[in-house]
Amino acid sequence: MHNRIAVLGANDVASAVAHRLFSEGYAVVIAEDRAPTTTRRRMAFTDAVFDGAAELAGIVAQRVVTRAAVEHLLESRRAIPLVVDWSVPTLVQVLDVTVLIDARMRKREQPERLRGLAPLTIGLGPGFVAGDHVDVAIETAWERLGAIIWEGPTLPLAGEPREIAGHSRDRFVYAPITGRWQTERDIGHAVHQHEPVAQIIPDTGEPYTIEAPLDGVIRGITRSGVTVRTGTKVLEIDPRGANAQIQGLGERPMHIAEGVLAAIMVWQRQVNPTFVLR
Repeated sequence: MHNRIAVLGANDVASAVAHRLFSEGYAVVIAEDRAPTTTRRRMAFTDAVFDGAAELAGIVAQRVVTRAAVEHLLESRRAIPLVVDWSVPTLVQVLDVTVLIDARMRKREQPERLRGLAPLTIGLGPGFVAGDHVDVAIETAWERLGAIIWEGPTLPLAGEPREIAGHSRDRFVYAPITGRWQTERDIGHAVHQHEPVAQIIPDTGEPYTIEAPLDGVIRGITRSGVTVRTGTKVLEIDPRGANAQIQGLGERPMHIAEGVLAAIMVWQRQVNPTFVLR
């Protein structure tokens, strides 16, 4: 089987993209690091890295190690194969990837230049320049959510998160120090403002206690045992309580996924009309 799509990342946005493309019948592989710090894990395939498999809105991602195992899942379509710690060149070459999608959402890092590694490369979010880093970029900012950019940059990182029940940036906690994240709390747990939720244990020095920033339900929390760096998002509280959205496909990730699907379809029809991906 040829003509595969590789999605870099297993966060909520990357997972929505993989989910949407798999649902359309495309052959999809997810690639992730061995210890991702993703918080919205019930809205993502992230936990497959740790547990071997994870389900999202009726579709399963399964962690595999060998090329043979990837090939088996691509053929059977029983689950989306997820590989860990494969370099991008290895991923592309070993699996004969046709479409490479960088959905790692590394908002504050300079993105890698992926253009030329696969016939079609797509970058999601701030920092990407279509025609330079990648062939196509997809906008992830709310004001142009899912827009396809064939030439030029995406919007720079700016503004506040979308407000929920009167709260925006204050819903989130970012690691103030680097260290090992330790917690007994999980997504869906109710918390009160200033309640201890986790600790960050540095290589040297005293552990740092992380408190809930407000009353609500934990919507996102980094997996216990993972090392986090200063500035990493580690906790998100949904102030809506019983009405909190803590699982499934989110509105923003779904819009972005639709943009990715549309870009691929346009490329198939117009850029290379004789190419059949599926």
